[in-house]
Amino acid sequence: MPSLEDVLETVNERVTPSADERQRLTAAAERLTSRAEAAIADRGVEADVLQVGSTARGTWLAGDRDIDIFVRFDPELPREKLETLGLEIGHAVLPEGHQEYAEHPYVKGNFEGFDVDCVPCYGVESASKIRSAVDRTPFHTQYLEARIDDDLASDIRMFKRFLKGIGAYGSNLKTRGFSGYLAELLVVEYSGLESLLKAAANWHPPVEFDPEDHGTASFNDPLVVIDPTDPERNVAAVCAADNVARLQHYARELLDEPTLSLFFPPDCEPLEVAEIRERLATRETTAVALVFEPPDIVDDQLYPQLEKSRIGIQSGLEGHGFAVFRSESIVDPDNDIAVLLFELATTRLPAVEHHEGPPVAVREHATGFYKAYADREDCVGPFIDGERYVVERPREWTDGLEYLASEAIFDVGLGARIEASLKNGYELRINDEIAELTDKIGTELTAYLKPEP
Repeated sequence: MPSLEDVLETVNERVTPSADERQRLTAAAERLTSRAEAAIADRGVEADVLQVGSTARGTWLAGDRDIDIFVRFDPELPREKLETLGLEIGHAVLPEGHQEYAEHPYVKGNFEGFDVDCVPCYGVESASKIRSAVDRTPFHTQYLEARIDDDLASDIRMFKRFLKGIGAYGSNLKTRGFSGYLAELLVVEYSGLESLLKAAANWHPPVEFDPEDHGTASFNDPLVVIDPTDPERNVAAVCAADNVARLQHYARELLDEPTLSLFFPPDCEPLEVAEIRERLATRETTAVALVFEPPDIVDDQLYPQLEKSRIGIQSGLEGHGFAVFRSESIVDPDNDIAVLLFELATTRLPAVEHHEGPPVAVREHATGFYKAYADREDCVGPFIDGERYVVERPREWTDGLEYLASEAIFDVGLGARIEASLKNGYELRINDEIAELTDKIGTELTAYLKPEP
């Protein structure tokens, strides 16, 4: 078995950009900056240009092609004017670029093989005085540039590759993992990768770090890293509990049995249709998929809405007595179909349900309950079970599949755009029929049926 030192040495070789790659990126960034400065001068506006992000800090991974150029405007400039000038300058820098929108619009495009974002922001005095979320990004670069040497930069690249390998890298709302900035802060906090891994293996969440000892804010998250440039912000706020646990699990695994596969995992080989059918059948549950066309919205809107809808429909099923064994939301890589998958422990229930009322001793509520059911011919009771009034009343839904096929699913909390898509029509697929989706979501179905940490 290779040692951790041997594994990390190999990883470092693979993730460190070559001298040629560094030179090409530096030259491209300089040309982009010159374009931006010329566009600013043409418009006679006060602004400066700053390269930010991992490529500015020397912590990007070999092969990554991202350059982030920020144009900082006077804080007194009206927001509308900032957006207008930001887009004008962005299109001057990237003539073939297109507009995208975060907190405000910016221009994204390709330049000499690099993916470039040209983003306007305000040149505020400190991150605590930001007027939009992107205003703090230059402060992140300044803070880390002063603290990262070549050795830490190497460890940061390896940590990012490790997080990618275990599926926990990225602060987008699909992954809800570790952002690049968070990864860099953690390596700096522990003065290196190995000490970080050893510590993470023994974390007992909630875990809290306050690099600059601000001590001013309290957060209810599994991992808290107070932004050293903004004491009111938790850098790890988006990081889900399962990704914190995932880091812990694989940190232990790497320290116990060092292997390159944790950094560079093999591609997942999807199960064949027949094996998916067989695995579903042997579980003796009922798998039901709501299949529909996903709304045309960005991922950071789509995935939270899908998750809200999954939770809403699951709560509806469980509220009517249908136990959900497990559920998942899936979108195929081409965004052709979305799937809300529910694996039910049972789909058929008795015609009556046991409905408990308040304790008899709670007179006002108990009397109200009793009167509400006393004259109903369709109910058995009220009678007393222990200290409570109880009735046996007709069940609203006795078939879980009929519930999922009905308008009743629109009575639960759904994401607004997902609700609209479902109302446009959805298809129910059950057990074997789900396996027919393998050509679209085979990798995701495989991950569902063969889950790993």
